[in-house]
Amino acid sequence: MIQTRELDAAAVHALLAAAVAAPSIHNTQPWRFGLDPDSGTVQVRADRRRQLSMADPLRRAQHMSVGAAVFNLRVAAEHLGWAPVVRLRPAADDPDLLATVQLSCPTVDRQSSLSDLYDAVERRHTSRMPFTGRPVPDPVVTEMIGAARAEGAHLDVPDIMGTRRLLHLTEAAETRNAADPASTGEMRTWVTPPGERTPYGIPLSALGPRDASGRMPVRDFTGVLPVPRLPAVRFERHAQVALLWTSHDRPEDWLRAGQALERVLLTATRCGVRTSMLHQAMEWPDLRAAMAGTRRRCCPQLLVRFGYGSGSGGGRTPRASARPVAGPGAEPRRPGQGRGQGYDQGWAH
Repeated sequence: MIQTRELDAAAVHALLAAAVAAPSIHNTQPWRFGLDPDSGTVQVRADRRRQLSMADPLRRAQHMSVGAAVFNLRVAAEHLGWAPVVRLRPAADDPDLLATVQLSCPTVDRQSSLSDLYDAVERRHTSRMPFTGRPVPDPVVTEMIGAARAEGAHLDVPDIMGTRRLLHLTEAAETRNAADPASTGEMRTWVTPPGERTPYGIPLSALGPRDASGRMPVRDFTGVLPVPRLPAVRFERHAQVALLWTSHDRPEDWLRAGQALERVLLTATRCGVRTSMLHQAMEWPDLRAAMAGTRRRCCPQLLVRFGYGSGSGGGRTPRASARPVAGPGAEPRRPGQGRGQGYDQGWAH
């Protein structure tokens, strides 16, 4: 294999730094990376220790998060001059190996490049703050829809009535979560207490306020904590949301949905649009099914809220640092298993 540049320490750091900038539920960062330098292949594995047993018992959201990290790897690889070749779930006897990304020489006549999204990787972050209510123009929405389609998924932007229906289902799920001690207990473990420093979970500075009008069903993390509640504020009156869905609901479809999600989010970021993710309804099978509405063969994966905002858009969640942890044949602390170099690395929401 002929590569366009050496796979040195700087390149590995750039690849993994991009990968962990992908979103994850509660900033669980449920992935591990391994590197085979001889073949120029990055292995991406699921970390079962970071599964949310209540919110994500089937590990669907975990697969989506790994898929988002895979997409960022692709973006960084193209930025560095490689053409990434992705294989999803390449080994039937190794279910935690969710993807491999081989760094190959790009063709001469590529018509498009993901490297245009590279600058957005670092800038993208979830905004749990109110948006201004200024509508996102149709050309930008169309570009976001095309981004999902390019990854084999669908992104539907409903009308006002459709938006109200999806938000109502999300509110119903938020109410169930708040009334379920197991759900609130699990959520509590991923909120960082004041004064504690950890690269995982969500710090209080990254949490958003509640909607004073009650129209926007944002996830209420502070309701399970012994801390003062953030003052409620009014969110945008007419929200813009988009439902990400796939035609099938297999693990490989979840991985594709994660890649589609990150491509949508990076496209929005590049266009100056802020995003947040409403996952609550996906955590209850009946409400998730209801999100599909009358669509046939529609498997809802996530509801995305998008719009314009002022200020910084709220605090950011931390990332775990990338560092080599063991050589071939050793037993590292949190690396990818198998041959090659393992890396302790996480993701962020």
